[in-house]
Amino acid sequence: MFLLEAIEKFLTYLTVVKNVSEHTIRAYQTDLDLFKNKVGDLQVSKISKHTLRSFLAHMHEQRLKRRTQMRRISSLRSFFKYLIREKILKTNPMDDIESPKREKKLPVSITYDQIQHLFQQPDTDSYLGFRDRAIMELFYSSGLRLSELAGLSRKDFHVKRKILHVFGKGRKERVVPITASAAKWMEDYLGHKLRHQDTNEHKSEEDSEAIFLNRWGKRITTRSIDRRFSEYLKKSGLALAITPHTIRHTIATHWLENGMDLKTIQMLLGHASLATTTIYTHVSSKLKREVYDRTHPRA
Repeated sequence: MFLLEAIEKFLTYLTVVKNVSEHTIRAYQTDLDLFKNKVGDLQVSKISKHTLRSFLAHMHEQRLKRRTQMRRISSLRSFFKYLIREKILKTNPMDDIESPKREKKLPVSITYDQIQHLFQQPDTDSYLGFRDRAIMELFYSSGLRLSELAGLSRKDFHVKRKILHVFGKGRKERVVPITASAAKWMEDYLGHKLRHQDTNEHKSEEDSEAIFLNRWGKRITTRSIDRRFSEYLKKSGLALAITPHTIRHTIATHWLENGMDLKTIQMLLGHASLATTTIYTHVSSKLKREVYDRTHPRA
């Protein structure tokens, strides 16, 4: 069987048997067509590890992003696994082919002054602006993921104890303490006089369980929070890509710089592995270096 025919059979299998989305099918087709165009329409039995390594070298010469290279290699792995399963091939030429290691980018973190400036952007005289400031305060107090914050319900918030019961990845529950300031913003938002009124700006509460509501009175979505952050970032004039996740990275870095141990930070952020948390030691060092270079009179 030649490569073109094998690719067509594989794509049909993904469509009919695996019911894969059109978007995914197109991605597989693009990757495999590029491979075929580079190596030629060979008999699949003639494709060797040397053939594959030549293709990898070609990608490297093109200076493709590592993520793109990894995706193409993943497509090839799936393709050749299919050929083995269908007994079109007896041995898999991908067996000894290693994928390039994923680049570890340092998370973006900002200064406390920049946090303060960003938090001044919502108009807290309006109900929705008050909500947005409460969201910002909670992000910086807790280091919650965006999905975790949007998913908070009233029963998860213990006002007097100033703690949240958070359900993170894999529905793993953890208890997260929050500051008195964040708790006050949340409490005042939940008791806001306009929460149960229809106005030109918003509808009254429809979801009585959710803490944070959208303008229609229903639970706010992650997309809506992201959109609001983008608006406030533009308004702030800060030349940075600040997202809700940036606030999570920032408070983790600030905790570390103020003496909190990594194990506690791991627990608060809900990281499964301490190795994930350790990256903040590199962020902290980088920030200190930048501040030093910027402020030292002889730098």
